[in-house]
Amino acid sequence: MPETGQIAPDFTLPRDGGQDVTLSALRPAPVVLYFYPKDDTPGCTTEALDFTALKDQFAAAGAQVFGISKDSVAKHEKFCVKHGLGIPLLSDENGTVCESYGVWGEKNMYGRTYMGITRATFLIDAEGRIARIWPKVKVTGHAEEVLEAVRAL
Repeated sequence: MPETGQIAPDFTLPRDGGQDVTLSALRPAPVVLYFYPKDDTPGCTTEALDFTALKDQFAAAGAQVFGISKDSVAKHEKFCVKHGLGIPLLSDENGTVCESYGVWGEKNMYGRTYMGITRATFLIDAEGRIARIWPKVKVTGHAEEVLEAVRAL
């Protein structure tokens, strides 16, 4: 996992709606990247709805917010429509961005070990440096905490 103060690993990923997003092209806006395991599962849906509810406040603070998972663009689009999401979702189907941010790894649930995305969020400042990392995110209250950190930049 990259560390606070380091330049955030750059990437270009497709998003829902068909465009590509290149992280470095978003400067000087602060960027929130929240990595989540899977579209349309309970925790991931709650997290996406929480960020959507605060979308205008993030925009007022000058920040852009993106969700990233290994789901396809088509799955992201269905997820957005089903839940009325307003946060762009990026598709990292081959997992290279997840690996470069250190969120892809072994997980354990109900005694079963498998590979997956660990829920984590990265706040990237105007210079493209990682300003804050939230590893192993607990969903409740998380979007609000990230918004406060954006406002403090």
